[in-house]
Amino acid sequence: MKRALMGMLACAWMLASGTGWAAPVQTAAASTPAGLGGQVLQLVLGLLLVVGLIFFLAWLLRRVQGVAPGNNQLIEVISSRAIGPRDRLLLVQIGKEQILLGHSPGDIKTLHVLAEPVAVAPANRPATPEFAQQLLRLMGKDHKDKS
Repeated sequence: MKRALMGMLACAWMLASGTGWAAPVQTAAASTPAGLGGQVLQLVLGLLLVVGLIFFLAWLLRRVQGVAPGNNQLIEVISSRAIGPRDRLLLVQIGKEQILLGHSPGDIKTLHVLAEPVAVAPANRPATPEFAQQLLRLMGKDHKDKS
């Protein structure tokens, strides 16, 4: 309804001013790309704002987690080995005791409790998954410097 009223007012103004139809059509056609360009610019700036906000929140989360006291985990996975597409062997340390676990979907079984703990060098600790390594490298952090 509002558009129809505006269109009728525009037609009445053109007829009264005597400019004809050619000039307003060119002006409308010329203003459309500028309006479209403004919308695209607004879209791109909004997208950059959202992506920037995601990176800022990730940075803030890392900082907040770094404030917490050191690694006070009581249970630590010392080593892991895939023995099938969905089955794994896990060497877990709880305090001074090490336990070998079998893990499959929906089931975890104790396979053996080691009498003597296996000494594992820090270099033999499980590696970070490839994606996490790439992400840390891109963010300028080296996983090896963390320990």
